Amino acid sequence: MEFSEHIKTANVEDVVLRERQRPPSRGTLCVTGHHLLFSDREEDSSRQLLLLLRNIDAIEKSVENLSGYSGFFSKAGHGERMSGSSGTITIKCKDMRVIQFDIPGMEQCLNIAHSIEHKKWRLSSVNRDYSVCPSYPPAVIVPSSIGDDVLIKAAKFRQGGRFPVLCYYHRKNGMVIVRSSQPLTGANRKRCSEDELLLQAVIEGSDKGYIIDMRSSQQAQQAWMTGGGFESKSCYERWKRLHRHMERGKVLQESLIKLVEACSDESHNMDRWLSKLENSKWLSHVQTALSTAGLLAECVERDGHSALVHGYEGTDCSLLISTLAQLIVDPSCRSLEGFLALLEREWLQGGHPFQQRCAHSAFSHARLQQESPVFLLLLDSVWQLWRQFPLALGFSEVLLLRLATEAYASDYGTFLCNNDQERCAAGVKDRTHCLFQSLLKPTERDYYSNPLYEPTELAIWPSVHPQSLQLWKGFFLRWTEQARLLEEVQEEIRNMVIKWGKLALS
Repeated sequence: MEFSEHIKTANVEDVVLRERQRPPSRGTLCVTGHHLLFSDREEDSSRQLLLLLRNIDAIEKSVENLSGYSGFFSKAGHGERMSGSSGTITIKCKDMRVIQFDIPGMEQCLNIAHSIEHKKWRLSSVNRDYSVCPSYPPAVIVPSSIGDDVLIKAAKFRQGGRFPVLCYYHRKNGMVIVRSSQPLTGANRKRCSEDELLLQAVIEGSDKGYIIDMRSSQQAQQAWMTGGGFESKSCYERWKRLHRHMERGKVLQESLIKLVEACSDESHNMDRWLSKLENSKWLSHVQTALSTAGLLAECVERDGHSALVHGYEGTDCSLLISTLAQLIVDPSCRSLEGFLALLEREWLQGGHPFQQRCAHSAFSHARLQQESPVFLLLLDSVWQLWRQFPLALGFSEVLLLRLATEAYASDYGTFLCNNDQERCAAGVKDRTHCLFQSLLKPTERDYYSNPLYEPTELAIWPSVHPQSLQLWKGFFLRWTEQARLLEEVQEEIRNMVIKWGKLALS
């Protein structure tokens, strides 16, 4: 894949190239989709460098403020006075060559480093016919140093063929979030060198990475006894495993049923209502989802380490946590368009089985084994973020309510079937309309946008204290009289805000 769209700075002048056993030279550095090019600007020198990006094994960067002399030569042979900031990029190649670039300007240095780091990843079409992993899309992003033959063997070592793939790249520090299913180590402690190589490539150039396992340590051990398992420390030495147990499947479905029963209680007894609400444990699941996503975001944003997320199949809680973590750290995911793109990437392309999970909601007496309101739990968790940061998200509560409704019953084809392969086989994209495209139409987008939206580049860290979390009344009490009155009031406030905004612009 060409990652040329990620090149923020293509050319930089006055770059100093340093190599062992050779004098420094000053010239122009260029970044292309395949190479680094350096050309000496001195008339009496013909020194050039052409470095294949795939030859880069590791990259180190440092930025500093400069005051005083640069220590390098000028045409007059004297030191040049410099001020401001600059940076150094040290490139270590697979053929043992070490190259250093001194780049004027902190921003330019970071942009060049970002462009080089981003090309550590490539778009692989190894799953173009869905033969490697039925629940993955035809194209996935993987480390550029890993060939498709390695991916095929690594897929056989992961449940359902869901080998580790990239789902988020942190533009500022180059760290990533990848997700997968559990490894099939089994009681025989099987190993897969290809899987180990793949995960090693994920954190190449870093000291360690974190594995966020969505199971308790005991559950992981039980899975190990039945053919599944986890990444052992001896085989994945640079990965540290953290267990964060999250309920799923039947337990989560029963929690939703109890919550709906509590919301349908007409006794008007406050103690009874609060007891039923607590016994449903729904808000505990919301709390766990947000706290685990916060942990994942902290690993990447604050600690500067890459992370792998998985549980069992990797089609439920892994998607939930990776989605919330991206909302926390990535401003581009918080706009209306960005959020819908995030859902498309993580849940539709990511292989969440909507048809199985959303077959019934809370009232049906049919209890299918595959039912689980994981997507509803995501929307509730996003609503908690929306309520705690009312200016930071570019979409409204109305959008979340619409998505919750459409996931269970829809006139659109967006949430049909269980994965991209099934939707492709059924011709869903050709025979139905896309919900997300409809929501982005000019006639619709204002209704689903947040009129108070003020984009921020900062991460939004949610509070997960019990007193900070509330019942999503807009959804769970939406058909009560009080909820209808509240909805009318909110719509009136919304119209007033939009009207004031138009007056301010005129």
